[in-house]
Amino acid sequence: MSSRLSDYEYPLPESLIATRPLPRRDESRMMVLHRDSQTIEHRQFGDLTAFLRPGDLVVLNNTRVLAARRFSDDHKVEFLFLEKLGRARWKCWVKPGRKMRVGSTATIDNVQLRVEEILSDGERVVTLAEDIDVYARGSMPIPPYIRRESDVADAERYQTVFAQTPGALAAPTAGLHFTSQLLNEIPHTFITLHVGPGTFKPVDAENITDHHMHAESFSISDEGAKKINEASRILAVGTTTVRALETAAQNSRMQNAFKIPRIEEPTRMQNAFKISRPRTEVAAQAGETSLFIYPPFEFQIVDGMLTNFHLPRSTLLMLVSAFGGREFVLRAYAEAVRERYRFYSYGDCMLIL
Repeated sequence: MSSRLSDYEYPLPESLIATRPLPRRDESRMMVLHRDSQTIEHRQFGDLTAFLRPGDLVVLNNTRVLAARRFSDDHKVEFLFLEKLGRARWKCWVKPGRKMRVGSTATIDNVQLRVEEILSDGERVVTLAEDIDVYARGSMPIPPYIRRESDVADAERYQTVFAQTPGALAAPTAGLHFTSQLLNEIPHTFITLHVGPGTFKPVDAENITDHHMHAESFSISDEGAKKINEASRILAVGTTTVRALETAAQNSRMQNAFKIPRIEEPTRMQNAFKISRPRTEVAAQAGETSLFIYPPFEFQIVDGMLTNFHLPRSTLLMLVSAFGGREFVLRAYAEAVRERYRFYSYGDCMLIL
């Protein structure tokens, strides 16, 4: 088990951080990791269908990113509106924090905003003089490492083509590579997990087991659960999808803990592809997850994962390491640097099988 934060470090030249998307969503490169053989292929995202088998199901997160990033009217203070607490009352992040102490004020759309409280993790509770739609003139909350303000292009490209249910504060970035045409060519279903402020939270504890994830809401529909349970192999698009599916599996196992287990014969499809572990069935559900996945972790649902390249020392890299094996994943990252892959939200992707 690799529980030290320093075990999830790697060097990355700043020039490899993608600050803009490619002209076409499906033009990205795709590094393919084969866990069984510990081998790596260099492909294009358009080759994804070549790795799908009969009976596979691609599961995607259809959350829609909120235009939650606002600036004060004088453009001196940046706000990220995280959660509405009541009429004209919000929880938000503020930058720079030194300008917005308790009692400090600013204006947004000519409406006064006042800091009422500073929470332990630096978030502010603020009240507005009147209840306004803070999203109406907001912009996409692109990650801070992009080091620019979001613009009109981000309003389209920092949103998946299948985004449907509003609620996220960050995009499920592995889904940004998909086009509507590709979706029509592959068997797929959707879950929803609203990416929350925890995705920006750094891991500070040297022993990663001491880190606590923020809760995020998720849901799986009746139709989605049925398709997932009938599939012979699940390819999860993005770490958010992985967390939702594995949380659903844990919930289902807890619900069935006191039931007499049902033993079924493997299907012909399962025999054909040698599924080595029993599939945990999931039920349609809605709730919250604070599941933190790091090595070692026993995956119950996910058989393959499509994901982007993630920041060093991040919970996302730890999840990918749990699925692909830390040493193998870090070796792949080193090769990605040598081959000059594009990193992070607007970057290239990795398929782990």
